[in-house]
Amino acid sequence: MANIFEKDNIFEGIQKENVIFKDKKPLDHRYLPDRLLHREDQVTQIARYWVDALNDVTPANITIYGKTGTGKTAAAKFARSQLLEYSADQDVYIRIEYIRCTDYTTEYQVIAQLCQKLGRDVPHRGWTKAEVVNTFRDIFRTNAFGKKLILIVILDEIDILLNKDGDGILYTLTRTDNVSILSISNFLDFKGLIKSRVTSSLNDKEIVFPPYGANQLTDILNERAEMAFNEGVVESDVIPLCSAMAAKEEGDARFALDLLKTSGFIAGEEGSKTIKSEHVRMAKDRIEHDKFVDVVKTLPTQQQRVLEAILKLTNEKEEITSGKLYEAYTEVSKKDAVTYRRIFDFINELEMLGIISTNTISRGRGKGRTNIIKLQCDEDLLESSLYQPNI
Repeated sequence: MANIFEKDNIFEGIQKENVIFKDKKPLDHRYLPDRLLHREDQVTQIARYWVDALNDVTPANITIYGKTGTGKTAAAKFARSQLLEYSADQDVYIRIEYIRCTDYTTEYQVIAQLCQKLGRDVPHRGWTKAEVVNTFRDIFRTNAFGKKLILIVILDEIDILLNKDGDGILYTLTRTDNVSILSISNFLDFKGLIKSRVTSSLNDKEIVFPPYGANQLTDILNERAEMAFNEGVVESDVIPLCSAMAAKEEGDARFALDLLKTSGFIAGEEGSKTIKSEHVRMAKDRIEHDKFVDVVKTLPTQQQRVLEAILKLTNEKEEITSGKLYEAYTEVSKKDAVTYRRIFDFINELEMLGIISTNTISRGRGKGRTNIIKLQCDEDLLESSLYQPNI
């Protein structure tokens, strides 16, 4: 690879060497293409419910389910763009507002944000909830357009909001005239977070998004690759390999796009003029490494301490029983330790993340059964994830 510091300007050198990418945006999972491959049926289902808005009727509430990377958000945004485009020439007043519940995690924040989007200056803190809700509902009573405002609210990753703040947001929105909700969740059982009185008023229509198959992912990647890469850059076995790997990850299109994009970055870093299958395998390792680091760094402090204790015992070649783990954990935590019983919750959560495994063994007659805990990740990677400062 050429020494970029021999150039007059470092950016000039990098730009001239970048023969891989034509436009990186189509490889971003947030990119909205002109057509949504293999989600036509789901978009049509949304449209069949939303079409009522064109007749000045508030649409039914909708909930769409599916695992990460199955096109839920893209389908909702695609249907939104289509309805707004079509309704522009109609004698109706429709607003469709998108709220990502990882950014707005309380009812107050969501309602305040909706007020802001609809032209009311409401602070994101400082008012009572009643003041914010009354201001929001007043928008529908004092419509300056002289038409009935129909508002469709898209609540993406709603389970995060419900888990943190309860179902107050659904209670408020379902009891506000002319408001329709489209909820997006990765979990089929998220309604366990909703009280029966709210479920009754929600009365939603459900749409399930199945995982993509390998052939469907190949279609999607071929379309995006044509927009993203220079001609002749992608070798013939690259996209099928990305699709096969992503199909094993429960049909995750985000993972497929990330694989292809990261493969392109790695090819560029190596000075290669084409993306090869070896770049895809390197990209998978890099993505999994970065994902693991992110997971560990964002764990609650007490769970990180449990991992520190497991790592310490692993390095000491100790057999890790629940009792030994609690002893090591209390040493790590000093005076800020949780109860022995609480540790079992942490162990279960870490096992669900795939970071550790547990195995119950019998010690023989009269000696009972014991849980043996083992790390399921690279020790050096865990150590660097726990102890390296955030940059």
